[in-house]
Amino acid sequence: MEFYLCPIASGSSGNCTYLHADEQRLLIDVGVSGKRVTEGLTEIDIDPTTLKGILITHEHSDHIKGVGIISRKYDLPIYATKLTWERMESAQMLGKVKEHNQRIISKDEPIYFGELMVTPYSIYHDSIDPVGYVFEYMGKKMVLATDMGKVDRKIVERFYNADGILLEFNHDVNMVEVGSYPFPLKQRILGDYGHLNNELAAKVLAHIYHPNLKWAILGHLSNENNLPDLAYLSAKNALLEKQIEIGKDLQVTVANRYNLTPIHRV
Repeated sequence: MEFYLCPIASGSSGNCTYLHADEQRLLIDVGVSGKRVTEGLTEIDIDPTTLKGILITHEHSDHIKGVGIISRKYDLPIYATKLTWERMESAQMLGKVKEHNQRIISKDEPIYFGELMVTPYSIYHDSIDPVGYVFEYMGKKMVLATDMGKVDRKIVERFYNADGILLEFNHDVNMVEVGSYPFPLKQRILGDYGHLNNELAAKVLAHIYHPNLKWAILGHLSNENNLPDLAYLSAKNALLEKQIEIGKDLQVTVANRYNLTPIHRV
């Protein structure tokens, strides 16, 4: 069995993640160029023609600007909620997409790709109908959780018993507050429908830890308001408070903004 996740790009400038469950191969978002996606897949020896589809979290450009290109090139279905589809189509965000490649998903309703079960779940973000994803295959579970201003009990429950998680560590609050962004943008980032900060994300990670959680990828870091070392240190400190040691009890990796992050298997 091969069940793994590999971020091709992760950050405020573009996001794309590859999910592999043996013959079931998916992209989650394509917020980078088609060339970069193809190069990233080639780097891990994946033929793009074997992809089964593209899952969309929400319609912001750093998540969808390359979706239409990849769909047209490889004739791939695109999965998004009805409201997200309506927004993408009304604003002509994807270009022309073949009708048979327009797939509507619903929150909390699983989608099946062979034995791979994908469940979209509701999150808090300033887009029309954003989702995160839970992936379950052959008794193993991985979670993608980015672009959320806060987490509640229902969201955290999605993370329980995961074998691996890609979790947003977007910004350091102090860097946002003293930075050069205009005040309305600062409010957006720090608000309940913005992005998870390092401290909150670290607390979530420590809370959901269990002995079978093999790894956590710290993702979607802001280029202007975060540093990889700050995100890592936040996670390390929160985990140590619960006697969880990175390297011994849990593998923690900061996702690469511009290059491939190593494959993470469960």
